[in-house]
Amino acid sequence: MLSAKDIMTRKVITATPDTEIAQAAKLLLEERINGLPVVNQAGEVVGILCQSDLIAQQKDIPLPSLFTLLDGFMPLTSLKRLDREVKKIAATKVADAMTANPVSIGPDSPIEDIAALMVDKNFHSLPVVDEGRLVGIVGKEDILRTLVGGT
Repeated sequence: MLSAKDIMTRKVITATPDTEIAQAAKLLLEERINGLPVVNQAGEVVGILCQSDLIAQQKDIPLPSLFTLLDGFMPLTSLKRLDREVKKIAATKVADAMTANPVSIGPDSPIEDIAALMVDKNFHSLPVVDEGRLVGIVGKEDILRTLVGGT
């Protein structure tokens, strides 16, 4: 049975929380990758930056729906969520646009579990973490390669 360690990319291109958004976008495009693990100085995965996170910067600022109660305005959506959306749209550093604490897998995770996780949660890439440190990444393309015998 194949596992993450059998199909993962070992030379992982990463960013740090302080990486400029423009530099991260350039890496994603030039390397033709969807996800960029974000690591701290200790090599621990603290986030992941995907193309969809950068595309979110092109959205309009979501204005909360309001209703009135006793002549006061009450938001129908969370102001905390609105604050996160505004930060993501206005991000200049990876830390502001990344998804913090991403789902990761271990080197021995079976390929069937990885595929199910990707489909169920709509993930395009998953960091592979061993003893707290990034050791690889598995993308949808890695899984597809197993179907055509390219492992």
